[in-house]
Amino acid sequence: MTGARLLGLGTYRPGRLVTNDEITRQVDTSDLWIRTRTGISTRRIADDDETTVAMGVSAADKALAAAGLAARDVDAVIGATCTAPSQIPGTAPQVAARLGASAAGTFDINGGCAGFCYAVSTAADMVRAGSARHVLVVATERLSDYTDWSDRSTCILLADGAGAVVIGAAETDHIGPAVWGHDGSRPEAIQVPGRGDNSFRMEGPAVFRWAISLVPTLRTVCDRAGVAPEELAAIVPHQANLRIVEALAGGLGVPDVPIARDVVDSGNTSAASIPLALDRMMEAGEVVSGDPVLLFGFGAGLTYCGQVVRCP
Repeated sequence: MTGARLLGLGTYRPGRLVTNDEITRQVDTSDLWIRTRTGISTRRIADDDETTVAMGVSAADKALAAAGLAARDVDAVIGATCTAPSQIPGTAPQVAARLGASAAGTFDINGGCAGFCYAVSTAADMVRAGSARHVLVVATERLSDYTDWSDRSTCILLADGAGAVVIGAAETDHIGPAVWGHDGSRPEAIQVPGRGDNSFRMEGPAVFRWAISLVPTLRTVCDRAGVAPEELAAIVPHQANLRIVEALAGGLGVPDVPIARDVVDSGNTSAASIPLALDRMMEAGEVVSGDPVLLFGFGAGLTYCGQVVRCP
Protein backbone atom coordinates (compact mmCIF):
# COMPACT_ATOMS: atom_id res chain seq x y z
CA MET A 1 0.00 0.00 0.00
CA THR A 2 1.13 3.56 -0.75
CA GLY A 3 -0.28 7.05 -0.47
CA ALA A 4 -2.20 8.93 -3.17
CA ARG A 5 -2.28 12.54 -4.31
CA LEU A 6 -3.63 14.89 -6.95
CA LEU A 7 -0.96 15.36 -9.61
CA GLY A 8 -2.74 17.70 -12.01
CA LEU A 9 -5.99 19.58 -12.53
CA GLY A 10 -7.67 20.77 -15.72
CA THR A 11 -11.02 22.30 -16.62
CA TYR A 12 -13.17 23.30 -19.56
CA ARG A 13 -15.81 26.03 -19.61
CA PRO A 14 -18.11 26.41 -22.65
CA GLY A 15 -17.75 29.61 -24.62
CA ARG A 16 -21.38 30.71 -24.45
CA LEU A 17 -22.22 32.88 -21.45
CA VAL A 18 -25.92 33.15 -20.57
CA THR A 19 -26.89 36.07 -18.36
CA ASN A 20 -29.89 36.37 -16.07
CA ASP A 21 -31.35 38.95 -18.42
CA GLU A 22 -31.36 36.35 -21.19
CA ILE A 23 -33.18 33.92 -18.90
CA THR A 24 -35.84 36.55 -18.17
CA ARG A 25 -36.74 36.57 -21.85
CA GLN A 26 -37.72 32.90 -21.59
CA VAL A 27 -39.50 32.64 -18.23
CA ASP A 28 -41.27 34.96 -15.80
CA THR A 29 -38.40 35.93 -13.50
CA SER A 30 -35.93 38.76 -12.92
CA ASP A 31 -32.23 39.26 -12.40
CA LEU A 32 -32.90 40.31 -8.80
CA TRP A 33 -35.07 37.24 -8.10
CA ILE A 34 -32.40 34.88 -9.46
CA ARG A 35 -29.53 36.55 -7.61
CA THR A 36 -31.47 36.68 -4.33
CA ARG A 37 -32.44 33.02 -4.36
CA THR A 38 -29.41 31.43 -6.01
CA GLY A 39 -26.55 33.92 -6.12
CA ILE A 40 -26.10 33.15 -9.82
CA SER A 41 -25.47 35.97 -12.29
CA THR A 42 -24.30 33.99 -15.34
CA ARG A 43 -23.92 30.39 -16.43
CA ARG A 44 -22.07 28.57 -19.23
CA ILE A 45 -24.13 26.67 -21.80
CA ALA A 46 -22.49 24.33 -24.31
CA ASP A 47 -22.87 24.65 -28.06
CA ASP A 48 -23.61 21.61 -30.24
CA ASP A 49 -19.94 20.69 -30.69
CA GLU A 50 -19.21 20.98 -26.96
CA THR A 51 -20.44 17.52 -26.09
CA THR A 52 -20.04 15.81 -22.75
CA VAL A 53 -17.18 13.77 -24.21
CA ALA A 54 -15.51 16.69 -25.99
CA MET A 55 -15.53 18.85 -22.86
CA GLY A 56 -14.17 15.95 -20.82
CA VAL A 57 -11.33 15.38 -23.29
CA SER A 58 -10.33 19.04 -23.17
CA ALA A 59 -10.28 19.10 -19.35
CA ALA A 60 -8.39 15.79 -19.26
CA ASP A 61 -5.73 17.06 -21.70
CA LYS A 62 -5.05 20.01 -19.39
CA ALA A 63 -4.92 17.80 -16.29
CA LEU A 64 -2.41 15.45 -17.95
CA ALA A 65 -0.25 18.37 -19.04
CA ALA A 66 -0.32 19.82 -15.52
CA ALA A 67 0.79 16.43 -14.16
CA GLY A 68 3.55 16.12 -16.76
CA LEU A 69 2.07 12.90 -18.11
CA ALA A 70 0.96 11.54 -21.48
CA ALA A 71 -2.22 9.59 -22.18
CA ARG A 72 -0.18 6.38 -22.45
CA ASP A 73 0.76 6.78 -18.77
CA VAL A 74 -2.87 6.45 -17.66
CA ASP A 75 -3.91 3.05 -16.30
CA ALA A 76 -7.58 3.88 -15.71
CA VAL A 77 -10.10 6.55 -16.64
CA ILE A 78 -13.14 7.15 -14.43
CA GLY A 79 -15.98 9.24 -15.82
CA ALA A 80 -18.03 11.13 -13.23
CA THR A 81 -21.24 12.24 -14.93
CA CYS A 82 -25.00 12.05 -14.79
CA THR A 83 -25.35 13.41 -18.34
CA ALA A 84 -23.60 10.76 -20.41
CA PRO A 85 -24.44 11.17 -24.12
CA SER A 86 -25.74 7.60 -24.16
CA GLN A 87 -26.64 4.99 -21.60
CA ILE A 88 -24.36 2.58 -23.44
CA PRO A 89 -21.47 3.11 -24.07
CA GLY A 90 -20.31 5.14 -21.09
CA THR A 91 -18.39 8.41 -21.19
CA ALA A 92 -15.06 7.13 -19.88
CA PRO A 93 -14.16 4.77 -22.76
CA GLN A 94 -14.99 7.47 -25.31
CA VAL A 95 -12.84 10.03 -23.49
CA ALA A 96 -9.99 7.52 -23.15
CA ALA A 97 -10.12 6.65 -26.85
CA ARG A 98 -9.95 10.28 -27.94
CA LEU A 99 -7.06 10.93 -25.57
CA GLY A 100 -5.11 7.92 -26.82
CA ALA A 101 -5.15 6.12 -23.47
CA SER A 102 -5.48 2.81 -25.32
CA ALA A 103 -4.39 0.56 -22.45
CA ALA A 104 -6.55 2.16 -19.74
CA GLY A 105 -9.42 0.54 -17.94
CA THR A 106 -12.55 2.67 -18.14
CA PHE A 107 -15.84 3.02 -16.29
CA ASP A 108 -18.37 5.67 -15.25
CA ILE A 109 -19.68 6.68 -11.83
CA ASN A 110 -23.08 8.35 -11.61
CA GLY A 111 -23.14 9.87 -8.16
CA GLY A 112 -24.99 12.95 -9.36
CA CYS A 113 -23.46 16.11 -7.95
CA ALA A 114 -21.37 14.02 -5.52
CA GLY A 115 -19.86 12.04 -8.40
CA PHE A 116 -16.49 13.80 -8.48
CA CYS A 117 -15.77 13.09 -4.81
CA TYR A 118 -16.85 9.45 -5.21
CA ALA A 119 -14.57 9.10 -8.24
CA VAL A 120 -11.60 10.72 -6.46
CA SER A 121 -11.97 8.31 -3.54
CA THR A 122 -12.23 5.31 -5.88
CA ALA A 123 -9.20 6.42 -7.87
CA ALA A 124 -7.14 7.01 -4.72
CA ASP A 125 -7.98 3.53 -3.44
CA MET A 126 -6.93 2.02 -6.78
CA VAL A 127 -3.56 3.74 -6.54
CA ARG A 128 -3.04 2.80 -2.89
CA ALA A 129 -3.84 -0.84 -3.59
CA GLY A 130 -1.52 -1.00 -6.60
CA SER A 131 -4.27 -1.59 -9.16
CA ALA A 132 -3.13 1.49 -11.09
CA ARG A 133 -0.21 3.92 -11.14
CA HIS A 134 -2.13 6.85 -12.58
CA VAL A 135 -5.91 7.28 -12.65
CA LEU A 136 -7.62 10.03 -14.60
CA VAL A 137 -10.92 11.27 -13.13
CA VAL A 138 -13.04 13.20 -15.64
CA ALA A 139 -16.14 14.99 -14.32
CA THR A 140 -18.08 16.32 -17.29
CA GLU A 141 -21.67 17.49 -17.45
CA ARG A 142 -24.02 18.91 -20.08
CA LEU A 143 -27.08 19.67 -17.97
CA SER A 144 -28.52 21.92 -20.64
CA ASP A 145 -29.64 18.76 -22.48
CA TYR A 146 -31.95 18.01 -19.54
CA THR A 147 -33.12 21.54 -18.76
CA ASP A 148 -36.78 22.48 -19.02
CA TRP A 149 -36.39 26.09 -20.12
CA SER A 150 -40.00 26.81 -19.10
CA ASP A 151 -39.37 25.77 -15.47
CA ARG A 152 -38.07 28.89 -13.75
CA SER A 153 -37.14 27.00 -10.58
CA THR A 154 -34.50 24.89 -12.37
CA CYS A 155 -33.54 26.59 -15.64
CA ILE A 156 -31.92 29.43 -13.71
CA LEU A 157 -29.55 26.96 -12.03
CA LEU A 158 -28.26 24.46 -14.55
CA ALA A 159 -25.13 24.79 -16.66
CA ASP A 160 -22.38 22.88 -18.47
CA GLY A 161 -18.65 22.26 -18.02
CA ALA A 162 -15.93 19.76 -17.17
CA GLY A 163 -13.08 19.24 -14.75
CA ALA A 164 -10.44 16.52 -14.50
CA VAL A 165 -7.71 15.43 -12.12
CA VAL A 166 -4.88 12.93 -12.35
CA ILE A 167 -4.28 10.85 -9.23
CA GLY A 168 -1.01 9.04 -8.59
CA ALA A 169 1.16 7.60 -5.83
CA ALA A 170 2.77 9.55 -3.00
CA GLU A 171 4.96 8.62 -0.05
CA THR A 172 2.35 10.08 2.30
CA ASP A 173 -1.37 10.33 1.72
CA HIS A 174 -2.57 13.65 0.33
CA ILE A 175 -6.16 12.45 -0.14
CA GLY A 176 -8.04 11.95 3.10
CA PRO A 177 -10.59 9.22 3.85
CA ALA A 178 -13.96 9.64 2.17
CA VAL A 179 -17.02 10.24 4.32
CA TRP A 180 -20.13 9.34 2.39
CA GLY A 181 -23.76 8.35 2.74
CA HIS A 182 -27.25 8.72 1.33
CA ASP A 183 -30.94 9.15 1.95
CA GLY A 184 -32.34 6.93 -0.75
CA SER A 185 -35.86 7.22 0.63
CA ARG A 186 -36.39 10.43 -1.34
CA PRO A 187 -35.39 9.70 -4.94
CA GLU A 188 -37.99 12.15 -6.24
CA ALA A 189 -36.24 15.12 -4.59
CA ILE A 190 -33.79 15.42 -7.52
CA GLN A 191 -34.49 13.42 -10.64
CA VAL A 192 -34.78 13.08 -14.39
CA PRO A 193 -37.94 10.95 -14.44
CA GLY A 194 -37.48 9.36 -17.89
CA ARG A 195 -40.23 7.47 -19.74
CA GLY A 196 -40.93 10.46 -21.93
CA ASP A 197 -39.88 13.13 -19.42
CA ASN A 198 -36.14 13.78 -19.67
CA SER A 199 -36.19 17.13 -17.88
CA PHE A 200 -34.37 17.80 -14.62
CA ARG A 201 -36.81 18.08 -11.71
CA MET A 202 -36.05 19.19 -8.17
CA GLU A 203 -37.92 19.86 -4.94
CA GLY A 204 -35.89 22.94 -4.05
CA PRO A 205 -36.94 23.63 -0.43
CA ALA A 206 -36.57 19.95 0.55
CA VAL A 207 -33.12 19.74 -1.03
CA PHE A 208 -32.03 22.94 0.70
CA ARG A 209 -33.07 21.62 4.12
CA TRP A 210 -31.33 18.29 3.50
CA ALA A 211 -28.13 19.93 2.27
CA ILE A 212 -27.68 22.25 5.24
CA SER A 213 -28.38 19.36 7.62
CA LEU A 214 -25.06 17.90 6.42
CA VAL A 215 -22.91 20.45 8.30
CA PRO A 216 -21.95 17.85 10.98
CA THR A 217 -20.73 15.60 8.16
CA LEU A 218 -18.25 18.27 7.08
CA ARG A 219 -16.81 18.19 10.58
CA THR A 220 -16.53 14.41 10.35
CA VAL A 221 -14.62 14.77 7.07
CA CYS A 222 -12.10 17.03 8.82
CA ASP A 223 -11.85 14.69 11.81
CA ARG A 224 -11.20 11.65 9.58
CA ALA A 225 -8.46 13.57 7.77
CA GLY A 226 -6.86 14.77 11.01
CA VAL A 227 -7.29 18.41 9.97
CA ALA A 228 -9.06 20.98 12.13
CA PRO A 229 -11.57 23.16 10.24
CA GLU A 230 -9.51 26.27 11.01
CA GLU A 231 -6.46 24.61 9.39
CA LEU A 232 -8.19 24.35 6.02
CA ALA A 233 -6.95 26.58 3.23
CA ALA A 234 -10.38 26.55 1.55
CA ILE A 235 -13.81 24.94 1.54
CA VAL A 236 -14.99 23.74 -1.89
CA PRO A 237 -18.56 22.40 -1.73
CA HIS A 238 -20.62 21.38 -4.74
CA GLN A 239 -21.77 24.62 -6.35
CA ALA A 240 -25.51 24.00 -6.03
CA ASN A 241 -26.45 27.59 -5.29
CA LEU A 242 -24.78 30.29 -3.26
CA ARG A 243 -27.21 30.10 -0.33
CA ILE A 244 -26.41 26.41 0.23
CA VAL A 245 -22.68 26.92 -0.30
CA GLU A 246 -22.52 29.70 2.28
CA ALA A 247 -24.78 27.89 4.76
CA LEU A 248 -22.66 24.74 4.64
CA ALA A 249 -19.35 26.57 4.97
CA GLY A 250 -20.73 28.93 7.59
CA GLY A 251 -21.83 26.00 9.69
CA LEU A 252 -18.18 25.04 10.24
CA GLY A 253 -17.64 28.29 12.09
CA VAL A 254 -14.41 29.28 10.33
CA PRO A 255 -15.15 32.70 8.78
CA ASP A 256 -11.52 33.30 7.80
CA VAL A 257 -11.34 30.21 5.56
CA PRO A 258 -12.08 31.08 1.89
CA ILE A 259 -15.18 29.51 0.31
CA ALA A 260 -15.54 28.58 -3.35
CA ARG A 261 -18.18 30.75 -5.03
CA ASP A 262 -17.76 29.70 -8.65
CA VAL A 263 -21.52 29.16 -8.87
CA VAL A 264 -21.99 32.93 -9.22
CA ASP A 265 -20.43 32.96 -12.69
CA SER A 266 -20.72 29.31 -13.75
CA GLY A 267 -24.04 28.03 -12.43
CA ASN A 268 -24.66 24.50 -11.18
CA THR A 269 -22.58 22.02 -13.20
CA SER A 270 -23.29 18.93 -11.08
CA ALA A 271 -20.24 16.63 -10.78
CA ALA A 272 -18.03 19.11 -12.63
CA SER A 273 -18.65 21.95 -10.19
CA ILE A 274 -16.02 21.03 -7.58
CA PRO A 275 -13.01 20.76 -9.92
CA LEU A 276 -14.17 23.89 -11.76
CA ALA A 277 -14.40 25.79 -8.47
CA LEU A 278 -11.06 24.49 -7.17
CA ASP A 279 -9.33 25.44 -10.44
CA ARG A 280 -10.68 28.98 -10.22
CA MET A 281 -9.43 29.35 -6.64
CA MET A 282 -5.98 28.14 -7.68
CA GLU A 283 -5.91 30.52 -10.66
CA ALA A 284 -6.79 33.40 -8.34
CA GLY A 285 -4.06 32.43 -5.89
CA GLU A 286 -6.54 31.81 -3.08
CA VAL A 287 -5.00 28.35 -2.60
CA VAL A 288 -1.65 26.96 -3.73
CA SER A 289 -0.07 23.56 -4.25
CA GLY A 290 -0.02 21.51 -1.06
CA ASP A 291 -2.81 23.44 0.68
CA PRO A 292 -5.46 21.32 2.45
CA VAL A 293 -8.94 21.90 1.04
CA LEU A 294 -12.26 20.35 1.96
CA LEU A 295 -14.20 18.93 -0.99
CA PHE A 296 -17.85 18.05 -0.44
CA GLY A 297 -20.36 16.89 -3.03
CA PHE A 298 -24.08 16.32 -2.47
CA GLY A 299 -27.13 15.84 -4.65
CA ALA A 300 -29.30 13.34 -6.48
CA GLY A 301 -29.90 10.09 -4.72
CA LEU A 302 -29.84 11.75 -2.22
CA THR A 303 -26.11 11.13 -1.86
CA TYR A 304 -23.10 12.91 -0.42
CA CYS A 305 -19.35 12.41 -0.27
CA GLY A 306 -16.44 14.48 0.97
CA GLN A 307 -12.72 14.37 1.69
CA VAL A 308 -9.83 16.67 2.52
CA VAL A 309 -7.20 16.77 -0.23
CA ARG A 310 -3.95 18.63 -0.81
CA CYS A 311 -4.00 20.88 -3.87
CA PRO A 312 -2.03 19.56 -6.86
